[in-house]
Amino acid sequence: MRLKFTKMHGLGNDFMVVDGVRQKIFFSKEMIRRLADRHFGVGFDQLLLVEPPYDPELDFHYRIFNADGEEVQMCGNGARCFVRFVTDHELCRRREIKVSTMAGRLTLRLNPDDSVTVNMGHPVFDRAKIPLDTREEGPEYHLEFEGRKLPFYAVSMGNPHAVFPVSDIDEATFKGVGELLQQHPLFPERVNVGFVKKTADNALTLRVFERGCGETLACGSGACAAAVTCIEAGLVSSPVKVTLPGGTLEIAYRPERLGGSGEIIMTGPATRVYEGSIEI
Repeated sequence: MRLKFTKMHGLGNDFMVVDGVRQKIFFSKEMIRRLADRHFGVGFDQLLLVEPPYDPELDFHYRIFNADGEEVQMCGNGARCFVRFVTDHELCRRREIKVSTMAGRLTLRLNPDDSVTVNMGHPVFDRAKIPLDTREEGPEYHLEFEGRKLPFYAVSMGNPHAVFPVSDIDEATFKGVGELLQQHPLFPERVNVGFVKKTADNALTLRVFERGCGETLACGSGACAAAVTCIEAGLVSSPVKVTLPGGTLEIAYRPERLGGSGEIIMTGPATRVYEGSIEI
């Protein structure tokens, strides 16, 4: 079978995007791992699948598979590419669409300047729902690593995140903690690990070690997690510019307890690289 796809990226976080509306395809874990290989396949951080809506009130269903073949609940950078894809391929003529995911519903909007705004919904701090298995009371938790106690925040953006505020992002600690938490009992569903540094009252720099992928150039849900936890901790104010290795996202968030909606609004680019096809 010849499979058509589009290669896209959001700030360097790259995707193979597949039209599952006009094409009927089943992806096994082995097939995804083969396609994700950057030497023998297409190469990507995640595969995104556009499906017909499961709910007649919505426009599409949005599925995300990591490079290791595991299906995951959420990808913010992928969501921006999703709306650009369905618009470019004339699957939908509206510039604002509503989609379902494993994590719930999202509203995606393609802006006149070709940036994309995603309503990411509400953050979840409940330990059982993240899930985070600890007896510590939040919002600040701790991880034992190489004789040190590292403080972190935990939140679910539809997928679990651990956010470590730091004054300097040490390479060994970043990768060591990222790899440790992928199998740590604190996070029974594994976790996306972010190391964040405050650079101004409304600016952060961030590196993310994603579950199933390793470090990526950008992580949209990770940027939202970093911004939200730092706003909740009083470190920065909304809107926040979050700079990742691949570029910058703007995250707006105002907690309900302060009179806001409690919703997280992410804005950033979505770029089409090329159209392709591959025999599978």
